[in-house]
Amino acid sequence: MNWDWEIFFQDPGGQHTTYLEWLMSAWGWTLSVSLLALLLALLMGFMIGTLRTLPKHPGWVLFGTGWTELFRNIPLLLQIFLWYHVIPALVPPLKELSGFVLVVLALGFFTSARISEQVYSGIRALPKGQFYAAQALGMTTWQSYRYVILPRAGRIILPPLVNEMMSIVKNSSVAFAVSVSELTLFALQVQEETARGVEVYLAVTGLYVVSALAINLLMGQIERRVQIPGLVLPGATGGGH
Repeated sequence: MNWDWEIFFQDPGGQHTTYLEWLMSAWGWTLSVSLLALLLALLMGFMIGTLRTLPKHPGWVLFGTGWTELFRNIPLLLQIFLWYHVIPALVPPLKELSGFVLVVLALGFFTSARISEQVYSGIRALPKGQFYAAQALGMTTWQSYRYVILPRAGRIILPPLVNEMMSIVKNSSVAFAVSVSELTLFALQVQEETARGVEVYLAVTGLYVVSALAINLLMGQIERRVQIPGLVLPGATGGGH
């Protein structure tokens, strides 16, 4: 096969000096979408997952369950199109938002439903006596979750949570559908311009792998730091990586 990696040092004739510079810019957009969506997903996922377990609050439980089922069961690509084409038409102020922000919202809410399910399962896996013990010590419901329930549940769900963090980088590729300049859109455009699809797609694939492995290594370090000595976390033997 006739490889030609020198294409990355050619001038694409646009705002970027070389295709390599364009590739790095696209990687930056991919990481930006992924990290912002992840922050939103973690915030909403932990909140919704917690609401689903609140004792004596059926309204919040119903809301949390509805949120999870709604965003988990609609394909991500369809959610991207809904946020980009439909929701701004129904809510006019959202027309002012850029495609980048709309993709972050779509990807963040989609992932929040998956994280919510993990948080819910982690809390339900804890012995009920822990909540009652916290209440017996005079803690409010908020304090019980803040200081007892969520720290314990967080350790349980950390391995599958790593998978979600890695998946959100891969799922960010759907942003190309609404012309956000991330890696997949870069690959499509450069392949059309240069007809060097093998080199382009290999380079893009490599950056996706590097991004996912970096998250894997970082979370592996965090997992080891938060593990309670003598306690083996469910899935901590490698199933979550």
